[in-house]
Amino acid sequence: MKLTLGFSPNDTFIFDALIHHKINTEGLEFEVFFNDVETLNQKAFNADLDITKLSFHAYAYAVKDYVLLDAGSALGFGVGPMLICKKTQNLDNPNLRVGIPGKYTTANFLLSLAYPHFKNKQEMVFSDIEQKLLNDEIDLGLIIHENRFTYQDNGLQKVQDLGEFWETETKSAIPLGGIVVKRSLPLEIQQKVNRLVRKSVEFAFENPRSALPFIKLHAQEMDENVMYQHIDLYVNKYSVDLGIEGKKAICTLFEQAFEKGIIAKVDQNLFLNS
Repeated sequence: MKLTLGFSPNDTFIFDALIHHKINTEGLEFEVFFNDVETLNQKAFNADLDITKLSFHAYAYAVKDYVLLDAGSALGFGVGPMLICKKTQNLDNPNLRVGIPGKYTTANFLLSLAYPHFKNKQEMVFSDIEQKLLNDEIDLGLIIHENRFTYQDNGLQKVQDLGEFWETETKSAIPLGGIVVKRSLPLEIQQKVNRLVRKSVEFAFENPRSALPFIKLHAQEMDENVMYQHIDLYVNKYSVDLGIEGKKAICTLFEQAFEKGIIAKVDQNLFLNS
């Protein structure tokens, strides 16, 4: 059985063993689509893929078609998006031009919680945000992924770590993105996909350099130390299994988003029945 699978270049460590048959895929084959997370969010809204990475913010808008796997998610402490600038700005100014990596990213959700008065947001590919700041095309930039390790090298400065903001507010891990599977697939297939993603993550942890050629092929930041800093932060115990803590953090995100009027109330079960 062949399934379509979408993930971002930042998820190569997790999926290397799965798509390169370093583990037994139990009869499943995968047609892979590489996209940035906001493109994957949009595909999820259209239910284009059988399995896909998406932002947890976006999951609220795709939950009728997809259910979240226990494996493959990105949650953690000290991993949140960062608001940066080229020169000091008056943060009370609602007209500041803010570059964001997508309307439905969890990063933008956290920005909306911390700075609800920012209305002049410009959507762009996450990897373009630093250069837009350097070109003075935007006043503030909301960065994610490996950019949090490189922005200072370009003379940019931190305004606020929105991960720290979330952790202070909720005392829970930051839910950034997860892997979902179509609800329309048989439960047996959903559970198999979850099992395979978990095995792929476990293989990656046991053989951390095995995925290096695949990671380098798709990495925005080619410095090996930066790549592994990124992996160490974003791939952790929650990527193997959400567990009680991970599920609680995701539920907190949805509750706060509903309370702030960012999303409608979600009635569907969020998590795969394993």
